[in-house]
Amino acid sequence: QVQLVESGGGLVQSGGSLRLSCVASGIIFSIAQMGWYRQAPGKQRELVAVITSGGTTNYPNSVKGRFTISRDNAKNTVYLQMNSLKPEDTAVYYCNALYRRHDYWGQGTQVIVSS
Repeated sequence: QVQLVESGGGLVQSGGSLRLSCVASGIIFSIAQMGWYRQAPGKQRELVAVITSGGTTNYPNSVKGRFTISRDNAKNTVYLQMNSLKPEDTAVYYCNALYRRHDYWGQGTQVIVSS
C-alpha cells in the first residue's frame, strides 16, 4: 500500500518561509518522480515543483527562485523549501509520486500566507 504523508504546513506572514516534508512508503522511493502540487479555493490543482529520480528539478515561473524541491532517498522523503512567501501562495499543498506509471497523492497540508 502506497502512502504519502505531508507535514510542515501552517500560517506564515508574507515574506516568511516554510518547509514541507513528505514521507513515502510502499514504493521504491529512489526510482519515483516526486512532486508538489497546490490547490487554492476555487482553482485547479497546479504543479509547484517536481524532481526526477535523477535529481532534475522543474518549477513554474510563479515559484521559480523562491521554492526549492529536494529529496533524501535514504529517508524516503521529499522536501519543499518555500521562501519569500506571498498571499497568493495560500493553498493546500499535495505531495505526488509518479511510480511505475501510477500517480499517488498525499492528503495535503494547508499553507496560509497572511499579508
